Amino acid sequence: MSTGETTARSEEFVSVVEDAERLAVVCHDNPDPDCIASALAVRTIATESGVGDIDILYGGEVSHQQNRAFVNLLGVSMSRFDEADLGMYDVIGFVDHSQKGANNSVPEDAKIDFVIDHHPPENGVDAGFVDVREEFGATTTILVEYLRELSITPETETATALLFAIRAETLEYLRDTTPMEYDASRYLHELADIDLLERMTNPAFTPETLDTIGEAILGREVRASSLVAGVGVITERDALPQAADYLMRLEGISTVLVFGVVEDEIEISARSKDSRVDLNQVMRDAFGDVGSAGGHRAMAGAQVPLGVFSDMAVADEKMIELVSGTVKKRFFDAMNLLDGEAED
Repeated sequence: MSTGETTARSEEFVSVVEDAERLAVVCHDNPDPDCIASALAVRTIATESGVGDIDILYGGEVSHQQNRAFVNLLGVSMSRFDEADLGMYDVIGFVDHSQKGANNSVPEDAKIDFVIDHHPPENGVDAGFVDVREEFGATTTILVEYLRELSITPETETATALLFAIRAETLEYLRDTTPMEYDASRYLHELADIDLLERMTNPAFTPETLDTIGEAILGREVRASSLVAGVGVITERDALPQAADYLMRLEGISTVLVFGVVEDEIEISARSKDSRVDLNQVMRDAFGDVGSAGGHRAMAGAQVPLGVFSDMAVADEKMIELVSGTVKKRFFDAMNLLDGEAED
């Protein structure tokens, strides 16, 4: 259950939003269920607090088939960030991310009124109200505590979204799960639509996702118990974490990194079940000086601008070869894995 400290945080959060006329909840680019559900919980709290105009904004794409099913089946209303004017809002906040310009297009001079997240920040958080708790397995769980402390019962569809998000973020309670996730899930289970939850959980693969997994399998390089795979140029960036999750099932593999070129960026997704590996630090060491990188101990990622490669044709085999060599070298160096540890 929540503590007095959490109660104070939830009440302080209400004091931040309750006088707003227009509120914007900004999701990170290509938002996942944890981010979207957290935004829905903020909208529920703000609505109960008397805020009449609340927009959920996002950049990038919702391309993961499970995320699309989540948004479509629940009828989640979100607006494109690139079509919004932040000057229209008197309260602006982040959920499930904390840095302006990192996996979002928020300008550095924008005033952020609140941040709620469970990812460890790299350079501090510039916001009026900050609740970043790394000890939680999902940002959604923090918002569920807010709802419970404030005695706000979410509607069925919102409760279903929150429960689905906790399950998705923790890989069905197998990754970074804490007692708080179990406690929040027990509470939500009585409120959620379980039939709808099941429909969201098992959507069909898109052909491109299947192709990306196939490319990752064929293009894998293994050193010790770590595997890296490049998949070339793709359009569905959410296929990368799915490929990484799939390759984690390979016998003898405990850490996986999958990367591909999406538009003008190198997108990277990594997974690990090795307790000695902190992927959050590995990603920052490997790619933090050339792009945006970070995440959790067991799950992290990076976005790196193509930079010097951008003058080459996007499908140029030489460009793909150079990108692949650079990403692999940086990752294996960060993992302290030498060439001699490569396997067939």
